Formats: sequence, C-alpha cells, structure tokens
Amino acid sequence: MFFKYCPMCGEALSIVRRENKTRPLCRSCGYIQYRNPTVGVAVIIMENGKLLLVKRRGSYRGKWCIPCGHVEWDEDIRDTARRELLEETGLEVEVGDVFEVHSNFHDPKHQTVGVWFMGKVTGGKLNPGSDSSDARFFELDRISGDMLAFPTDLLVCEKLRQELHETRP
Repeated sequence: MFFKYCPMCGEALSIVRRENKTRPLCRSCGYIQYRNPTVGVAVIIMENGKLLLVKRRGSYRGKWCIPCGHVEWDEDIRDTARRELLEETGLEVEVGDVFEVHSNFHDPKHQTVGVWFMGKVTGGKLNPGSDSSDARFFELDRISGDMLAFPTDLLVCEKLRQELHETRP
C-alpha cells in the first residue's frame, strides 16, 4: 500500500519511475516511499533425524511449518528466534548457526526475507503455544509441499534431507 500524501511534509505524492521501479515521490521535500520486506526467522530443531513442525492456528490455518515469526522493532534476530520457538512449542532453545536464507514471494502483499537457524533444545516441554495447535517431529521423507504453509520451508527440508543423506554411511 502506498501513501497518497507525504508523511514528512503533507504534500501530495507523485508516482515516478526510478531504478526500474514505480514509486511515490514527494516533489516538495524529496521523500521516496519504498516497500521493503519484513524479516522472519525460523528455528530448525532436529531429533533423531526428525524435524519439529508446528500446525498453524492463524494465517495458513491447518498447515504445518518450521516454528517461525517476525522480528519486531528493536529486537535482536536471535532473540526473536528464541521467543518465537518458545511461544509456538514451549521449548527453550540455544540458537545456532544460520542454516538457510530465502526471499519469500508466496504472498505478494506481504513479502519477507526468512532466516532459518539451527537450534538446540535446552529446556521446556513440547507443548503447542498461542500460534500453533499442534507441535510434533516428522521424518524428513514424510514432509511434502502440500502439507506446508510456506514453499521456502520445503526448500529447507530438501536441503536438510540432502545433508542427512550425505552424512549417513
């Protein structure tokens, strides 16, 4: 959604083409309105070759996903990962290395950049939270695109499968 009036000076915005994109521009003060994606994080918890997924309550209700959420203003990305995992699963986690990063275009009105971290459970008890109706571990080979809320989670699962098969004798 674009503004009609400049949030800096109140003048009407003009639509201009810059950098091969159409954007609102204030000819009075020079303000340009950009649309930027939000940042989402997810935590990958593996147990005996199985991946923890949560069943969503809100948007994409009934679909499964790797526990995830949006980074809030003034919140560290790793703190977000810990908070979201706890809220959705009841588990406390040590956030490890970045496993994967993807741009998410499945919802053109709400684009995100997703960062998937590896995680290690340090406490808590597996119990679905406010945003999830179920939380359980799935064998990677049993996870399919039609059950997942987000296509990028399937890309992550495929990479996990590949890495798991490479480490097996």
